[in-house]
Amino acid sequence: MLTIDCKDILSVRNELLVYVADKVEAIPTLKNQQFTLSTLDDHDSLDANDVISAIKEYLISIGEGKNFAVIANNNLINITSISGKTIEKTANSSQDGMFSCTHCGFITQYQVELNVHMKIHYL
Repeated sequence: MLTIDCKDILSVRNELLVYVADKVEAIPTLKNQQFTLSTLDDHDSLDANDVISAIKEYLISIGEGKNFAVIANNNLINITSISGKTIEKTANSSQDGMFSCTHCGFITQYQVELNVHMKIHYL
């Protein structure tokens, strides 16, 4: 199990969680200012380098790759602002035609797909 500390990027934590969990095929769990990733099988382990690569890819995709350092220390990965500035982004925004699930951070470009997705949280 790996813990990712997101105190400097809380406004995009949910989107990051979904991206990284899909990329490394892990089960995410939200905590206060962090999230954890665990494997589907207890006998497997997550490669911290794969997780770090996925985090860096996400940061680059939102134009913040040069502003944040991703540092691993045992089972804790810190995402730290290099300049001391945090990412400011309004929650539930639909910038560039993208819609985000308020429950888990699932992202889609279609409002109808988001509405169908939201129903699974109430089954």
